Amino acid sequence: MPYRWLPPEGDTGCRRLEIRPHRSLGPRGFVTMIGLTLALASVPLLAVLGSVILWVLLPFMAAAIGGLWWALSRNTRDRLAQRETLCLTRQQITLTHASPRHGTRSWSANPYWVRVRLAPTGGPVPDYLTLAGGDREVELGACLSAPERRALAQDLREALAGLR
Repeated sequence: MPYRWLPPEGDTGCRRLEIRPHRSLGPRGFVTMIGLTLALASVPLLAVLGSVILWVLLPFMAAAIGGLWWALSRNTRDRLAQRETLCLTRQQITLTHASPRHGTRSWSANPYWVRVRLAPTGGPVPDYLTLAGGDREVELGACLSAPERRALAQDLREALAGLR
């Protein structure tokens, strides 16, 4: 699962939940994708092997492979930098969302008043998961699939019930 409960840290007794996006393309898949693209893009060049046209087409092929390399590397960097961390204690619940494009945003509330809301329809995605408490309602688990959001909602309800 892309989310996991971490052991309590230090003397604060904070129960932490970490949510990270799923990485479908690992290092081995990255190499395979670049290699297959290079091999398949080289096939048409066999027809012009030994002519001047090869030298005209070669920079365009190199640019295409370089662009693919850059795009996949950028996606991997962004996915590694994106995460949501929820810290749960008896006195406070804190949600920190770190994103490469939006920086770090944080939300806190008293866990006694926090409600877990799961909207099966009507949200931007199926099973839209939010935490409502204090003066705001914040989204949680945007990178999770619908079944994962349902499981997380149940886990959070149990964790909050254990504090009360």
